[in-house]
Amino acid sequence: MAAFLAAPAPALALAADLRPPSQKVDIGRIAGRWYEVARLPNKIQRDCQGGTSDWARTAGGYAVVQTCHRGSLSAPPTQWKAQARIVDPLTDGRIRLSYFGGILNVEYWVLESRSDQGWLLLGTPNGRYLWLMAQKPILSAAAKAQAVSRIRQLGYDVAALEFPLPARR
Repeated sequence: MAAFLAAPAPALALAADLRPPSQKVDIGRIAGRWYEVARLPNKIQRDCQGGTSDWARTAGGYAVVQTCHRGSLSAPPTQWKAQARIVDPLTDGRIRLSYFGGILNVEYWVLESRSDQGWLLLGTPNGRYLWLMAQKPILSAAAKAQAVSRIRQLGYDVAALEFPLPARR
């Protein structure tokens, strides 16, 4: 799971139905590799292909390594490293990632988790950034359609979604 580094942005209007997570997330399923299936455009990931996010349990939360390839899957990897901790233990749906030794802290919300289908939606509280992440590089057409439908229900412009090339395993 996870999202890529999102630079702080000025406060924007939230997506129509975006609220703090209330659904309990099975935090034990967060560990491992997550593949980026779709995202809203952002400067940090411009031209990124084959995005992955690797989460490893640590004593204080998780060590996270986010990777993508600029331009093509054969390009050298670009990586961002972060430490993650759960902000809301009631739902485990609010996660704070700390980059560059704590210089930059970004909160992400698990907006939807469909562990039975192997995907989740991750976004920032201001509604500006969103990612569809999956436990496999490619989602089935039905699961992808369901995820995109949920993104639309949350008030996001699905026409703006980018679908980068999937990572190789």
